[in-house]
Amino acid sequence: MRPFDYVQVREVATAVAEAGADSDASFLAGGTTQLDLMKDGVLRPGRLIDITRLPLGEVELRGGSLFVGALVTMEELAADPVVTERLPLVREALLRSASVQLRNMATIGGNLLQRTRCRYFRDPSVAACNKREPGTGCAALTGAHRTHAVLGTSDHCIATSPSDVAVALIALDAVIHASGRDGDRTVPLTGFYRPPGDTPDVENVLKPGELITAIEVPLLPEGARSDYLKVRDRASYEFALASAAVAVVLDGAQVMTSARVGLGGVATHPWRALEAEEILTGAAASTDVFRAAARAALSGAQPRPQNAFKVELAQRTLVRALETVTGVSS
Repeated sequence: MRPFDYVQVREVATAVAEAGADSDASFLAGGTTQLDLMKDGVLRPGRLIDITRLPLGEVELRGGSLFVGALVTMEELAADPVVTERLPLVREALLRSASVQLRNMATIGGNLLQRTRCRYFRDPSVAACNKREPGTGCAALTGAHRTHAVLGTSDHCIATSPSDVAVALIALDAVIHASGRDGDRTVPLTGFYRPPGDTPDVENVLKPGELITAIEVPLLPEGARSDYLKVRDRASYEFALASAAVAVVLDGAQVMTSARVGLGGVATHPWRALEAEEILTGAAASTDVFRAAARAALSGAQPRPQNAFKVELAQRTLVRALETVTGVSS
């Protein structure tokens, strides 16, 4: 591991100032992925700014939204009574993300910034990874890519976004609150992640030295039904091959008056399936409608030989999730 300086901070303004003054600095919170990547030589910060003592560990209900401090752990948020009652899809996404030990360490802010599990990104002995070393190429294009993305890809990167909870949050129109040298700002989560394009090393819209301070999560309407379904290679904690976060509101005639859909495991960033939502909203709940919505959600997929199965798998995952929350049986 490369030697680095270490500093602790207790105020957001100090953290931002420290990071803004050093382009080689990185924030440290739970560190459950970050430290592994540093040990492997993938990340090489010259300075770590420990933010674990910042006052960002509260969950507050403000009107119709839940404000989650960036340092709230995954386990703390999963146990929150408001999440349990009004945002079950968020709770399920958190519980299916990792073991209890990891959930007690990993923070919500860190989870949203979680780096891909692409083997080529995480192995410095492989030269071709545009995300790790811009301009070197993408070894996954012609190498092993069974777990890689089929949506949002480019000729420069097909790495999959790993976060489960981000899939649920993007379906809920969550908003990122951030603080930086230019002050505070908010960014809708739907506009937070950047598709790889020709700069896959730039994964989000955070400015240098900018810090996520909170996530604002609008509550679902009373009576809404939601779930997070995750399909993976093994029943123990594993990253998704395909996942679906869904929330619907049904009237007395089983018509979906609103619908929200997020997809995971199949895209380069948490994927909001607006095409599916358009088909579902205003339609009577039925398997045929769900299948049409699933086809629309995957209509832009660009699979490769080893991951072509993900197109059908994602469609089936979405259909099953919708059947579960509506009570429709195929």
